[in-house]
Amino acid sequence: MTISAIDEMPDGVPGKPCWVELATADPRSASEFYAGLLGWSFKVGDDGYVVCYVDDVPVAGMHIPQGDQPATWTLYLTVGDTDNTAERVLDLGGQVLTEPHEVPGQGGMLVAGDPSGAAVGFWRQDRDWRLGTGFPGAFTWAELNTWDGAGADAFYGSLFDFEVVQMGDGEAFDYTSWTVNGEEVLGRLRMGSEFPPGQLPHWMVFFEAHPETGTDRIANRAERLGGRVVVAPFDSPFGRAAVLADPAGAEFTVLDRSDVLPVVVEEEVGSANDDPYDD
Repeated sequence: MTISAIDEMPDGVPGKPCWVELATADPRSASEFYAGLLGWSFKVGDDGYVVCYVDDVPVAGMHIPQGDQPATWTLYLTVGDTDNTAERVLDLGGQVLTEPHEVPGQGGMLVAGDPSGAAVGFWRQDRDWRLGTGFPGAFTWAELNTWDGAGADAFYGSLFDFEVVQMGDGEAFDYTSWTVNGEEVLGRLRMGSEFPPGQLPHWMVFFEAHPETGTDRIANRAERLGGRVVVAPFDSPFGRAAVLADPAGAEFTVLDRSDVLPVVVEEEVGSANDDPYDD
């Protein structure tokens, strides 16, 4: 996981994250929660769409969904052609959940389901669109949690020509990194016994925790603000993380990359520091 700590503008490379969006029936309550938790401010457009900011840098969007859709975060990936993407999704065994449509001044969008059922958005951007990433309060990573790791690698790898790199042993810990031109852009975790048997495949979005605050304090703050802690703070090679849910139930992860679990390198028997004949 190597997201740079900069304010970046999506560069149009297919498959790279370009936006994250919260669907919620109560934007006012959600705004109060994320303002208190991550320090966001907000601007409401004439169409009612809410853009979330950290220090005047856009970091996410928020809208009221149609129907009875549960509160959820959606990841959007860059594409060059929405109609072609929809066709390829179907050819590769996925589903089109929201047909390709034009958004005046913003380009084209669609939402699809991969073969395992995880929803993901695709966006053809017709103008520059800023997305702050990798600094406190901003998007910093996304990973697909799925029961079918090999199937996910094949689907997204074919869709975007990702290079798939296994980070674990592929058995007890099956985690792959998807790269474009040598740059890590997304992760994929095959779910195991740590997940409930009925857990649906889903994309998890990560937001950067401020090092001076830390993941544990943010988790406590989430509860005080009416949210809940889904997975208590834990250490990882990428930093200290916690899975949280906002008051409406939308789940996300906060990650403090300054608090990284050290890698322990075991010395080999027979090395200069471990002489079996040394008594």
